[in-house]
Amino acid sequence: MEIERKWMVPGWPEGAVPTRVFQMDQGYIALRPTVRIRREAEGAAVRHVLCFKGRADAAGLAREEIETDLSPELFARLEGLIGLPLIQKEQRRYPLAGGLTLEVNRVDGGQPGEFFYAEVEFPTREAALAWTPQGPWADYLSREVTGQPGQSMADYWLATRGHAGGVDAPEKWKYQE
Repeated sequence: MEIERKWMVPGWPEGAVPTRVFQMDQGYIALRPTVRIRREAEGAAVRHVLCFKGRADAAGLAREEIETDLSPELFARLEGLIGLPLIQKEQRRYPLAGGLTLEVNRVDGGQPGEFFYAEVEFPTREAALAWTPQGPWADYLSREVTGQPGQSMADYWLATRGHAGGVDAPEKWKYQE
């Protein structure tokens, strides 16, 4: 079970030092339910993942998520089957109080429609609902989009790769004050 909250953010958090940095490429085989492939590289270590995601609960907080590793060869075959440019992401992880981790993602960096979003995963729904960003994180995490329709990466995929066009992100994915 994946339990998380999501925010649109203006960029990398100023003054914060990430504990981990990943380069990712991900694409979608199906959107409802979500079937996704992702290549995750942290330095020289590379993981290829097949992920299935179920429908989110009414609050948009929790959904079933099943991940399994893929061989690089099978990943390449599935990528070829998709036949569209994969979404490029850089993810930086920052420690939060209480053992939580903030994952900040830059999506399609360097493209005209690049944008940033952040997520925090929680052990329970109750913990997710009770958590409030503190200190410098309060302003940074001020635009929450958890549970808002159209804010998933699968929706972004459909909007930007569901056709042969480019990768301009619609305005709803861009950070706005």
